[in-house]
Order: sequence, then structure tokens, then C-alpha cells
Amino acid sequence: MARYTGAVCRLCRREGQKLFLKGDRCYTGKCAVDRRPTPPGEHGNARSRKASEYGLQLREKQKARRYYGVLERQFANYFEMATKQKGMTGENLLSILETRLDNVIYRLGFAMSRAEARQLVRHTHFAVDGKKVNIPSYLVKPGQTISVVEKSRSMEKLKSSLEANGSRVPPKWLDFDRNNLEAKVLSLPTREDIDLPIEEHLIVELYSK
Repeated sequence: MARYTGAVCRLCRREGQKLFLKGDRCYTGKCAVDRRPTPPGEHGNARSRKASEYGLQLREKQKARRYYGVLERQFANYFEMATKQKGMTGENLLSILETRLDNVIYRLGFAMSRAEARQLVRHTHFAVDGKKVNIPSYLVKPGQTISVVEKSRSMEKLKSSLEANGSRVPPKWLDFDRNNLEAKVLSLPTREDIDLPIEEHLIVELYSK
């Protein structure tokens, strides 16, 4: 399945809430969800029927996928990985998604959206334990250090994003040294560390059918 290349605001409208796919635009009055809080398409304003149990589960999975910008096959692989870990599968799944390198870059404030963070990683602006990494889906582990590579430290885009996100507090499982532009992974994220409105038990129920 190819990556979605259409208008991302349609995805937010389809899920009925902000997925923060357009960075700072999502915080302004230009946000499509604020202007048109109905599903896209000619029948968007029509009274919607009550969603079935399967429909609710599917929408929750799609919402999680779109938050993190993950393809269907990738998401299924992450779920399978989560089932093999100890603990609750739904929480394991969210923890895996949170440790993707592109999400970590976004959480640290280097980018205004996960899509932008994904592009920065692909262009090798970041290193893990001193080695350049250009794979957005790279899963970081406790004890590893993420840093901006030397040639990118004066990059205006990174500086402006950090300034714009100055009030954003990094999650407690990451220790961010803003002056040295590097962060250390202290632990794996727990459910309490993840602020996204996702009902992960519905995703588990969907894949358990």
C-alpha cells in the first residue's frame, strides 16, 4: 500500500479530531477540523448512522496509524511485535510506535509535525550513538543517545522549530540537553507518557478477530 499523498486535513476531518499532521497550522484558526468539523465528501454533512463495533475498532486503528504516519503492513508488524512482548499488547503497541526515531525527533521539538521529522531523518540530520541514521522507523532503545549531526547544527530550520516548540516539554522517558542538541533515552515509554487520545484496546480487539 502506497503512502497517502492527498490533503492531510481530510484525514483529520475523517477521524473527527486533530491529528496534528500540518504542524503549527493545526494550532491556528485555519485548521480544517475547526472550520469544517464534518467528514470529507459530499455526504459529510448528512446525519451519520451509529458506527458498528467493527467500525469503531477500525477507526481507532486508522487514527493511530495516521497519528504516527505508519503504513498498514508496518502497523500489523508492530502489532505482532507487541503481542510477543510481556505486558498488555495495546500498551506495548503504543510504546513501540513512540520509540520510532521520527516520533522521537518530533517529541523533542526538532520538527513541527511527524511528517517533517520523517523528512529530517531521511536527510541524515540525526545520529544515534554517533552513527548517522536515515531510517525514520528505527526503534530507539534505553541508553541510546540521539543527536544532531555536526553539519546540521547551524541549520535554520532546526533552530526555528526548537524556538517555536520552546514551551513543549519532552516526555519524561527522554532526557533532552537543548544546549548540546542531544537526548538520551532513559527508558521505554509507558502508557502514562503517551498523551494521544487512542483507545488501544479497540485495536487489540480488531486484530483478535
